[in-house]
Formats: sequence, C-alpha cells, structure tokens
Amino acid sequence: MSERSVWTALVGQDHVVAELAGAIDGAMTHAWLFTGPPGSGRSVAAKAFAAALQCESGGCGTCATCHTVLAGTHPDVTVVSTELLSIGVRETRELVRRAALSPAMGRWQVIVLEDADRLTEQAANVLLKAIEEPPARTVWLLCAPASEDALPTIRSRCRQVRLVTPTPDAVTRLLIERDQVPQDVAVFAAHASQGHIGRARRLATDERARQRRAAVLALPHQLTDVGDCLRAAAEVTEAAATEGKQATSELDAAEMDSLKVALGAGSGAGSGSAKLASGTAAAVKDLEDRQKRRAKRLQRDALDRALLDLAAYYRDVLAIQLGADVDLINPGSRDRLAELAGSSTREATLRRIEAVMACREALDANAHPLLATEAMMLSIRSAGRGDGGRLASQGRSS
Repeated sequence: MSERSVWTALVGQDHVVAELAGAIDGAMTHAWLFTGPPGSGRSVAAKAFAAALQCESGGCGTCATCHTVLAGTHPDVTVVSTELLSIGVRETRELVRRAALSPAMGRWQVIVLEDADRLTEQAANVLLKAIEEPPARTVWLLCAPASEDALPTIRSRCRQVRLVTPTPDAVTRLLIERDQVPQDVAVFAAHASQGHIGRARRLATDERARQRRAAVLALPHQLTDVGDCLRAAAEVTEAAATEGKQATSELDAAEMDSLKVALGAGSGAGSGSAKLASGTAAAVKDLEDRQKRRAKRLQRDALDRALLDLAAYYRDVLAIQLGADVDLINPGSRDRLAELAGSSTREATLRRIEAVMACREALDANAHPLLATEAMMLSIRSAGRGDGGRLASQGRSS
C-alpha cells in the first residue's frame, strides 16, 4: 500500500485498514457503524473509506477524487458533524433525501454521519427507514463512541468497525511527522491526551490549552475548605465558558454576516435587524438560537475535558498508592502525585474519581455546570476527611 494512501491518517488501526480495504474489492455493505473511544479516529476512518470507495485505485491518496473527498468538496460524499447537542428530524430527513440521489460523478452516494450518537429518537427512526431500504449505490457511514449508542435496530443493520485507542508512541510519531512538534512536547501531549489524537494535537500546538490543563491539575492540592471548593468550581466552569466562547465567536460573526448578505442587508450590517427585508427576523433568530446551542455544547465539551484531566490525575495517584507497574499519564508531576498519594488513602482516591465521573454523568443529564462542579469539588474534599486531617495539612503546606 502506498505511503501516501488515504489510510495513512489512521493511527494504530491496522486491523481497520485491512477490513475496509478488503471490503472494497469484496462484498460491500450499504451501512457501516464505526465505533471507538473518543479521539481514536472514527470520522477519519469513515472519510478515508469514503475516499477509497470513490477512488478508482481504492484510495491512492494522490488522485483528484481522493483529494476532493478528503477536502469535503466531492459532490457525492456528504459529511455531517454537528456542533449542537443533538441531531433532529429535519436535518435527518434532508440526509435521507440526499442519500436517495444517484451519484453525480462518483461510484457511490456516500453519507458520513460523524455524530450518530446525537440523533434524537425520532431522528433515529427516520434514519432507520432509509437504512432498511437503501438505493443500490448508496452507502451510510455512521460514527459513534460505542455500538450501544446507536438504536439496536440501526446497529443490527450495520457492519461494525471497532477502532482502538492509539498507543502513546504512535501518537508521538504522528505529532512529530505530521505537525513538526518537538519530541519532548509530542511525548507530553501523547500521554496527557490518553490517545485522543485531536486533543494531543491541541496540547502540542496550543500553549493556552497546556495552561488550562495545568490549572486544572493544580486543584487537588488547593481544596482545603468549602470556600476553596466553590472558588475552584467557579474557575473551572468560567474557563470552560471562555474556551467555548473563543472557539465560536469568530464563526458566529461570519455566519451572521453571511446570512444578512443573503437576506439583502449587505455586508457589515451589524447585529440589528432594521436593515433586513421584512419577514426575515425569524431567520436571524433561528441562527442565533443555533449559535447558542453550539456554544453550550462547546462549553460542555471543554468542561468535560477538564474533568477527564482531573480523573486521570487521581488515577495516577491511585497507581502510586497501589504500587502498580503502569505508566503515569502525568509523569512530569510525579513528585506532587506522590505527595498527594502519601497524604491520603486508596479509598479516598477512589471516592474522588467516582465524584468526577458522577459530575460527568450529571452534565450529560443537562445539570447546571456550576452546581454540578461545586458538588464534585465538595465531594472531593469530603472524601479525604477521614484521613486524619492529613490532606488538609498537606493542602495548607502547599
């Protein structure tokens, strides 16, 4: 296989490449479900497969067809990735309509749905009908963290492809070769991201991301009283909100300006609707609502990353307490980890990990971010109250 093929972007997934490449020349299936841990490359695998399906050479990576598919401009490959909390019926019906079209240029009409786990129940039922009776040249490529995230009826009609978490060495090599990251930074990012390729790249190339992570990992040493817990919760949620706002602010402005040009207001019309044609205020409000939902999701994603960092930190503490022969996720913090491990018990560390995971579950259930984070911080502090005051003493001395 050529080193420049469409499969080169898949890291540590040789078994997946073999299965997908073999399917192109063998018996094809009209519906696929790509599953795997966050950051393992589900959507990368789906897009590479889409390119290979359209390519006359099975995914050479160098022809115009491969380039247009991977660039998102091929007329017969539709890629859907939502920035909202869910995918509704209206969007799904549009996908079904698109899937029913005959290929205009390529060999297949391919629909890549990156966030199939975000389909509402009604939207999933709409998709099910399309998968049950697909057109002859249509292929659905669905992506979800786990097979259980798709409806059983959809899952049973899809051929499943399971990706695995890439090893730190594989991620390190990718960062060095693809992004020209210095080796020490690449090693740090690969371990800190726990195999999440997108996050590894962010940590390796964005100093602000590294600073935010360092601030989160300092929290376990600062929760000495209730006031500390409340302040820590406020800092974490505010940092997540700021990160989400930074990620969407420029995009929001560009989308609004584009919409107003389309509605006849002209470029730079500002945020008001007075210059818009009569009856177009509803379109502006609809965009504003979608942008608010996107900002909410980005804020929640940023907060979830902070919680995963916190859980990983306590995992390292527990590994030291157990004397486990495993690599630390945060080897650069070994001294502070050992300090925290010595000032607490295994039971307390387990309770702290449980508190972090309970906060993640609460946020998934749409709990208020600040209230859920405050409850977590208080639980983390109270978990060490039975350690004879050692944690509090250690916190004051730090």
